[in-house]
Amino acid sequence: MTSPHPLTTGKIGRFYLPLLLNVQLMSVSHTIINGALARQGNPVIELAAFGVAVALHLFIAAVAFQNHTLVLARGNSRCGFLRVSSYSLGLAGLVTLVLVALGYSSVGDWVLNSLLGVTGEIARQAKAALRVLAFLPFFTGIRGLAQGLLIRAHRTDLVSLSTLIRIGALLISLPLGTHWFQGAALGAFSLWCCITVETVFAIGFAWRCHRPWEEKEPSDSFLEICRFALPLSIASSLQLTLPLLVSAIISRLPDGEIALAGFGVIRGFLFLLAGPQRNLQQAYLALVHSKEDNRTLWRFNLKAGSSLALLMLLIAIPFNSLVLGQWMGVTVELRTTMTLPMIIAGLFPLGVGVVYQWAGQFTRGGQTGLIGRVVLVKILYLSAWWGLLNLLNWPPLPLSGTLVAILLFLSAQWIEILYLGAENRKAAY
Repeated sequence: MTSPHPLTTGKIGRFYLPLLLNVQLMSVSHTIINGALARQGNPVIELAAFGVAVALHLFIAAVAFQNHTLVLARGNSRCGFLRVSSYSLGLAGLVTLVLVALGYSSVGDWVLNSLLGVTGEIARQAKAALRVLAFLPFFTGIRGLAQGLLIRAHRTDLVSLSTLIRIGALLISLPLGTHWFQGAALGAFSLWCCITVETVFAIGFAWRCHRPWEEKEPSDSFLEICRFALPLSIASSLQLTLPLLVSAIISRLPDGEIALAGFGVIRGFLFLLAGPQRNLQQAYLALVHSKEDNRTLWRFNLKAGSSLALLMLLIAIPFNSLVLGQWMGVTVELRTTMTLPMIIAGLFPLGVGVVYQWAGQFTRGGQTGLIGRVVLVKILYLSAWWGLLNLLNWPPLPLSGTLVAILLFLSAQWIEILYLGAENRKAAY
């Protein structure tokens, strides 16, 4: 790789910081919804149900979450973009069919009750939320295509602006939705409304400012696009199997309801504070053109990850009462079980940065299958824990369910880092 203009920290910051703001704003929308549900009549049930529904929806819909990466990697020409769009929208249609089956048939009851171990009122509300979320994948898919064009044009500020507008739409849709929905379904309706508004604005911005097509570049056939994209799509979905597996494990513990609620809230903060580091995959694809550029990005990566980890620690300890208690309305009992897990989860943003910069490197090299394999290793690891605890008939553990969830979540990430590190060293020789 050669670069006529070496990458600088300032250039990375101008590209990365709007994307950081974008992820923070997206995360804030989940946090606002959690805060609204925490103030409902039965907060533990409603938070747990919304957390399960979102985790299940994300697991299925995540196959369509790599559209911005596909546009950056294979959508530089008009023909390439049209083929990426055809792949993405076809996939969104299949995802919608699966979600409709979960929300509107007994398939959803079987998945929630038998596979995830979620029963009673939590299962009923989770299924009601899935019925609303079933029609979201087309909007998230189109949003990803539009964001890919904006990132390709280095207009990450407009990505953030469309998400800022999303927050305004959310604040309107929450009180509006109370006329038709309650509990977890209200959260799902508000999420659908704000993402739909965000998508409309992202399309408008992309229409006006995308870069000219690079028609001289050879365009991959539709089958080649599929071979490149499917491993990324599958890996994206498999990543979201992890919180589902963790939920399936902790739901059967003695403090299962509190553990599900606590894990759902902490996952919201992990999305808020570790989510920006996922943009390092796009930063690598868009900005890195030499080994020195790569080293500069690594330095930025570690500084950003450390700052986000510090924020997690501040929320967990000195600002616990303010953020979790006063702002979000989380009960004292739930906050008590969340403090130590949140402290430990401070390591998560650093690990995410490492994983996604390597993911950018492997994506550019066409090694998308490797990214899928490492996620499969993590799933097998958590499945082994699930099977072991089932075999042992779920003995009482000397730890809270929320702490068990975070330890499982983090240890799976460490396995991913070791695997990708070993593959990276192989490639260097």
